[in-house]
Amino acid sequence: MEEKELNNEKMNTEEPNYIIRSMEITDYSRVKELWLSIKGFCIRSLDDSKDGVERFLNRNPGLSCVCELKGEIVGAILCGHDGRRGCLYHVCVRKENRMHGIGKAMVSFCMKGLQKEGINKVSLIAFSTNDIGNAFWHEIGWTKREDLNYYDFVLNEKNIFTFNQIQ
Repeated sequence: MEEKELNNEKMNTEEPNYIIRSMEITDYSRVKELWLSIKGFCIRSLDDSKDGVERFLNRNPGLSCVCELKGEIVGAILCGHDGRRGCLYHVCVRKENRMHGIGKAMVSFCMKGLQKEGINKVSLIAFSTNDIGNAFWHEIGWTKREDLNYYDFVLNEKNIFTFNQIQ
């Protein structure tokens, strides 16, 4: 077995014994269990509900993926696009399964799917406090943007009402 040094940890580069495949809504309960098992992972009650994930998967068929190892889901990515740019959401690998190429293989699965859709740029958001995630993205060649600010607005009745009152 060959090993490669990566951020002071060793990455097993032997033949993978995991399966990367498109996520299906039937995977939802196991994917949610994975999300909830990861320290610091944030999910939202509406967007990350079964209905929210099903809506996302239906809008972006075949792009999101899971990684199965011995029948257990150990990694997942929600992947979609708006016709112009792709985006990765909730990229995660179970702690004990990291450093084996699973994350990189899942990202590659998603990027190939986006390319087939004619998408040539993909982005993601990583919390600034997510040292492991940020090191991963840097290591696999992604560029951290320093030239823009990210804004969001939660669409709920209270916020929309308040927004409409601003003159």
